[in-house]
Amino acid sequence: MSFDEITQLLTDKFGADVIAGTETGGLQPALLIHPDHITAVCLELRNNPNTYFDFLSCLTGVDYGTEENRFGVVYHLASIPYQTQLTLKISKENNRNLNDLPAFPSITSVYRTADWHEREAYDLIGIFFEGHPDLRRILLPDDWEGFPLRKDYKTAEFYKGIKID
Repeated sequence: MSFDEITQLLTDKFGADVIAGTETGGLQPALLIHPDHITAVCLELRNNPNTYFDFLSCLTGVDYGTEENRFGVVYHLASIPYQTQLTLKISKENNRNLNDLPAFPSITSVYRTADWHEREAYDLIGIFFEGHPDLRRILLPDDWEGFPLRKDYKTAEFYKGIKID
């Protein structure tokens, strides 16, 4: 299916508000999905015999910067039998408060590989995935303060008496 056919399929299935926009100017076009619908959209794209996006090749958390106060997630889906790829993006505004993390639905119920990808986005950017079965740090120690890939992250001078460069 073409990008436009996939867009139409999702609009027919979920209504016009499921797609917040499209990005077609780059090398890989992307559908901007309303965050509340991401799990259902991924399930439809995986199970629909016309699309069969059976593989989540990558999930990346994004900090759009301190001026926008926006966080997002980019999903790269692939259909191995159809040899096609699709990029989905979700985002929302957030006040950058470490006690109020940006939250999105988990897609681990659709793609098991999302488990570690979502944990990495949580660990490094501070994106909370609602419904994740085991959301905890994966690369940094459990007691690490902050999220190192945020645009406003300030590196601590020491961690447990060890100087950090």
